[in-house]
Amino acid sequence: MSRIIDFYFDYSSPYGYLASERIEEVAEANNYRVVWRPILLGAIFKVTGQAPLTETPLKGDYAIMDFARSAREHELDYQHPHTFPIGAVAACRATLWIRDNSDESIRAQTAKFVHATFRAYYTQGKDITNPSILSACAVELGIDPDRMIEAIQQSDIKDALRKEVEHAIAAKIFGSPMMLVEGELFWGHDRLEQLGRWLKSGGW
Repeated sequence: MSRIIDFYFDYSSPYGYLASERIEEVAEANNYRVVWRPILLGAIFKVTGQAPLTETPLKGDYAIMDFARSAREHELDYQHPHTFPIGAVAACRATLWIRDNSDESIRAQTAKFVHATFRAYYTQGKDITNPSILSACAVELGIDPDRMIEAIQQSDIKDALRKEVEHAIAAKIFGSPMMLVEGELFWGHDRLEQLGRWLKSGGW
């Protein structure tokens, strides 16, 4: 499978979590593969002038209700985190270290790490800003946690995340989740069905 779906997400995005649980099925059904692209909405909001959804008057209360309702619709576990939103810088750096690792066996764990980290936050209420929680996710996958934590403190990984966010902005990414397929952007968990139809039909 050489055709890809670039999946842009922030770990501090409930809709990003919900979409992460379903995007691979959409991709595989249409002979695509997912490239996981962690971003920081805080940096993007500085460009767009937006604010976290839950901090928007009126809309925020609706969003919290809709996160849970959307999860129930798709039979996904969800509990709204006690601390929300968060700055998931360390989790994003860890994801990039795994995704772009020179060791193929580590690279192969990217999707599983994304799922483990999202689930730790949205189904178990764990603080994924805490390196010990990220380490536990790594251990589950057979990844050396000490090596990972040391790596995400290095300047090259910090630069990699900065460049990833800059790349996202250049690609006109403004939210989470966003899917980019052959120049076509799809925004939101509720666009997965449309994305599937687009891929199946060849677009319209």
